Amino acid sequence: MDIVTTTRPLLRLPEEDTIEETPNESSQKPILEYPCRWAYKIIGSDKGKMEKAIEEIIQGHSCTITPSNTSKTGKYHCLNLEMLVNDEGHRTGIYDRLCGHPAIKMVL
Repeated sequence: MDIVTTTRPLLRLPEEDTIEETPNESSQKPILEYPCRWAYKIIGSDKGKMEKAIEEIIQGHSCTITPSNTSKTGKYHCLNLEMLVNDEGHRTGIYDRLCGHPAIKMVL
């Protein structure tokens, strides 16, 4: 067995606390400027109950509700809800209330 020696200096890594992490672009939240228009896609099995739930949740705020897709069997329906949201709390509050309503199966 041959032993090889080298005179190259060893690579020295920086100390752990000096390593700067570059944020991953996919992990960064998008920057939103409020107030802004926001769209929710709402999925459920009864369009009428979904519309009533939306009216209860948005409490008189101006919005546009448009029908979207229906499943092949007609069991599920999608509605698009577009409205002006004032800040992140308002936007996420509407989302949370929509998700929690029994007439709504899913919100995107």
